Amino acid sequence: MDRYTDATAVQMTLGGCGAAAAPGLSRAQLPRRRVTRTPRRWAWLCVAVLLRATPALAQTPIPAARLTRGTLSFDGHATLGDFVGTTDSVRGEMTGGPDLAAIRGWVEGVVAALHTGNGKRDTDLRKSMEVDSFPTMRFDLARVVIADEQLPSDSTAVTLHGRLTIHGVTRDVDVPAHAWVKPDSIRVRGDFPLNLKDYHIGGLSKMLGILKMHEHIEVHVDLVFAKAR
Repeated sequence: MDRYTDATAVQMTLGGCGAAAAPGLSRAQLPRRRVTRTPRRWAWLCVAVLLRATPALAQTPIPAARLTRGTLSFDGHATLGDFVGTTDSVRGEMTGGPDLAAIRGWVEGVVAALHTGNGKRDTDLRKSMEVDSFPTMRFDLARVVIADEQLPSDSTAVTLHGRLTIHGVTRDVDVPAHAWVKPDSIRVRGDFPLNLKDYHIGGLSKMLGILKMHEHIEVHVDLVFAKAR
């Protein structure tokens, strides 16, 4: 590709309306065109529209809904390496309201349904969690706070304030999350750290401490609620 072709290609890309030389014109006669910045202005306009749209999504009326699918998982860390525990045995409900901040609800998961990909580790996990006495883990939503700063996105950044019950112990927690609001459904994804010792979960060491699971884990939730029929 020669210099003339390079210049024309750049002009067409940045200017948005560049053209090849008309028949009969030499390269020297080709008029110079000022490179416009229309694409950049359009990009900033799109950003502005998204920033305005996010608060509007937070003000959308929310219908009462039930959990139709979801996943609870955690990242664990142990002497022999990191691992992931996950379950899709979850249920829950949420109230409706005039906007996202008004909703309340709950989510519950079956502890014995957590799987880590290792049968022996799953058995140890159920013993530590004492699933016969405490078969479920539950989050009760008390309040939703919309974040002051929102990134350009089709989701709304929120903090879910509520109470988490695991192993018979209930504690206040704040869960940073994102919500995708549609007319008949809402999806919520969040991540937060958790210390197992805060919930009196023992049995983390085996073989006189040679094998150990660390008490700090990271919890992830991905939940989809659909309008109650």
